[in-house]
Amino acid sequence: MEAFTEFREQSLPLIEKEMENFINEYTSNKRLKEAMLYSIHAGGKRFRPLLVLAAIYAFNKEVTTHDYQVAAALEMIHTYSLIHDDLPAMDDDDLRRGKPTNHKVFGEAHAILAGDGLLTAAFQLVAISQIEANQKVLLIQLLSKAAGTQGMVAGQAGDLQGEQRSLSLNELADVHEKKTGALIEFALLAGGILAQQPKEVVDLLGRFAQHLGLAFQIKDDLLDATSSEAELGKKVGRDEVLNKSTYPGLLGLNGAKEALEEQLSLGNGILESIKQTSPEFQPDLLRELLEQLRLG
Repeated sequence: MEAFTEFREQSLPLIEKEMENFINEYTSNKRLKEAMLYSIHAGGKRFRPLLVLAAIYAFNKEVTTHDYQVAAALEMIHTYSLIHDDLPAMDDDDLRRGKPTNHKVFGEAHAILAGDGLLTAAFQLVAISQIEANQKVLLIQLLSKAAGTQGMVAGQAGDLQGEQRSLSLNELADVHEKKTGALIEFALLAGGILAQQPKEVVDLLGRFAQHLGLAFQIKDDLLDATSSEAELGKKVGRDEVLNKSTYPGLLGLNGAKEALEEQLSLGNGILESIKQTSPEFQPDLLRELLEQLRLG
């Protein structure tokens, strides 16, 4: 894991800098800026922006300022989704990443506006980046799809509606392919596009992302069922409290662990296919991300 740790330590400060600089420069209301930065500074694994950069790095391409801007924009959208997820009308959480949730500190109204601000700022950041025009339009289109009513927002709606009934395994997978998987898919598609890879390679990255996204969600469900609040930095057992369908709930703990292993194995197989298609592709960092899901 040393290579990934080094990559993460080098990349995270630059992702953080892009988010912080943009919010400071382009947010005129002081209280709103404080609320936005509060959730940005709460930290987190930064899994999604690191995926963007890891995909670029895997093709032996130089990671540039505009790559960090796309990665930062993606994390801003993810952070907005967490602020809104925690609201009383949604999951009603008062702890996120070991800190009081945004609405507990700034009130519901400012938390909603902080989320709105991060969402719209993300698209502004991509729009002003120094990316070739056709690539920029494609990235904005894909990010809109991933974050919106075909992707994350649709998944969130399905997740809420699923609290009222038991979902089948296929229905649960569909919810999480949108709620969790859509932004993860964008991360890898964006990395391939920014690395100027041909469509067949970008498509394979998308297929890898689908397995990675499901693995990520299964692992999240397992952690909610088995970890402590201190370990996760948020309340555990929330899925059961909210009567949500989960992989451990449908498959049992052992069955969920087997499903996780299956998705990780399928993901590794796709990485091998990319290697065969694109000989310069070096999948080590992406394989380490899969291994972290197994162990973390």
